Amino acid sequence: MISVENIAISFNGNFLFKKVSFQLKNGAKVGLAGKNGAGKSTLLKLLTGEVEYDEGNLVLPKGYKIGYLRQDLVQQGNNSVREEAMKAFSDQADMENEYERISKELETRTDYESDEYSELIQKISDIGAQLEMSDSSQNVGDVDKILLGLGFTQSELSRNIREFSGGWGMRVELAKIILQQPEALLLDEPTNHLDIESIDWLENYLKNYPGILVLISHDQEFLDNVTSRTLEINRGRIYDFKCGYTQYLVQREELFDLQRAAKANQDRQIEQLERFIERFRAQATKASAVQNKIKQLEKIDRIEVDERIVESMKIRFAEPPRGGQQVVTLSKCSKSYDNKMILKEIDFIVGRQEKIAFVGRNGEGKSTLAKMIVGAVKGEGNIEIGHNINLGYFAQNQAEELNSEKTVFETIDDIARGEIRTKIRDLLGSFLFRGEDIEKKVKVLSGGEKGRLALCKLLLEPYNLLVLDEPTNHLDIPSKQILKDALLNYSGTLIVVSHDREFLRGLVGKVYEFKSQSIKEYAGGIDFFLEQRKINQLNDLNQVKSRTGKINKSSKSNDYTSKKELDALIKKASNKVAIAERKVSDLEERKTKIETKMSDPKFASDTHLFTDFNHVEKELILKMEEWEQATEELEKLEKRRG
Repeated sequence: MISVENIAISFNGNFLFKKVSFQLKNGAKVGLAGKNGAGKSTLLKLLTGEVEYDEGNLVLPKGYKIGYLRQDLVQQGNNSVREEAMKAFSDQADMENEYERISKELETRTDYESDEYSELIQKISDIGAQLEMSDSSQNVGDVDKILLGLGFTQSELSRNIREFSGGWGMRVELAKIILQQPEALLLDEPTNHLDIESIDWLENYLKNYPGILVLISHDQEFLDNVTSRTLEINRGRIYDFKCGYTQYLVQREELFDLQRAAKANQDRQIEQLERFIERFRAQATKASAVQNKIKQLEKIDRIEVDERIVESMKIRFAEPPRGGQQVVTLSKCSKSYDNKMILKEIDFIVGRQEKIAFVGRNGEGKSTLAKMIVGAVKGEGNIEIGHNINLGYFAQNQAEELNSEKTVFETIDDIARGEIRTKIRDLLGSFLFRGEDIEKKVKVLSGGEKGRLALCKLLLEPYNLLVLDEPTNHLDIPSKQILKDALLNYSGTLIVVSHDREFLRGLVGKVYEFKSQSIKEYAGGIDFFLEQRKINQLNDLNQVKSRTGKINKSSKSNDYTSKKELDALIKKASNKVAIAERKVSDLEERKTKIETKMSDPKFASDTHLFTDFNHVEKELILKMEEWEQATEELEKLEKRRG
């Protein structure tokens, strides 16, 4: 369990957190919410010990292992993808080296009765026990399984990691953290560089993860599918909601309604006190009463409400001119890089006012085809843009087209027309430019900030064809909703490359899946595509099972020579399952008793409880695995008996 007790953190005299408290019990799956700059990433760093706090207490069990995925990529070595991921077991490798060193030292020593010799024997025994529990023989298989789940192919595991983009490098870092099997996972925007298939895999992994999970994400559906608790950071305080993100939005609005009502009552009370003080300040007979009112006024803890006006903003794209019925026509389009075919003979037509999504694994050609359509990349075949089509394009490098000498405000003000000119600050706020940010020059902005500004600028031009490549990567959830609402009301044609399911839901009416150099059309929205993909995967699995079943029927088992021997093995396996079940039951009972004590304030300072809890939790996980293996073996034996 992790306990945060009345912690305060300040920077340059300004409080980021004001005496916040909360507890994270094992199995907690928590999403952090709050506007950019509220302190979400700082809170993760607090839990890892990277950020010092001014006052309060952070309680972690001794030896507690935390896995932390940052937004920024750490330096990686000149290794293959698999070798880099194997670094997750560096502690294990260190133990193996230490075991070997002590073994060699013991071979040369003859002081068998000395204390030092006894200490070495004890140390090598402890290391041996740890190595036996870790079972390094499984490491390579575990590494491959995680990396394949995160989107790498088997052949890519042997390639140098420096051949891949930073997004793929981030996947390797995520794999390393998962492989270390920490007691707590702290993940800062883990889906930013993942495609839909990899997000689906990570969701399933995190749902079954037994430890504490604390998650920052701008992917609303990912949060809903994984978390069951939301901590909102607002004005230095923590608001604890026992629900996922979508339900949190409902409950938060109810909370803010109560806060607004309370603030209105407080404002009336303050007004009455101030009116009394002002009226009777000069009267000597009322001096005592006035002083009492002044003290009463000073003691009032002013209620602050974060209205977050930007969330209710409504923005519309500039009205585009009417274009031809056929907006884009592709015929026999192909593209290869360094003799590697990415796309092969692609044919399709985009009609007027269609809204289309490009989805699929990273590296399958989604962005490449988008670039071919807008003319940024040349390929084979023919791409014809329709009559009177005015094309707008957003990509990560689109920010390079901005004038670096202009300010953020000037960049938008120069092209804004009509009523929107009075709302430029609100518009920029919806794209996370607030306060002094709007007076910054473009040249000092980060890559993400430039991307958001380029997207904001795109909103104001009268394009009747928009091609957007991952437009939501640097937007928070409220800003994504503002952009989505604008696109829903957009009367032009839209092609969007995205892995954000919630953003695509209800926005697009057709999906093209990119896979194995070709594309497949799904004449429905993102939910239709996801459902069809599951059906296809199930059909593939059934075909594999069918083939496997035929093989099993054609070959007789030679493992057992008689029914009597098989019965004996089943009996032995049944006993093993029963013993494992008893051990699991005993450990669960011990765990419940410890949790009961831990929830009692009387035992809050008893650090031994945390140590005991940690030990029982680890042992319970091991015994559960033994029980599962024993049960699986029993089921296999019983199937053989038929």
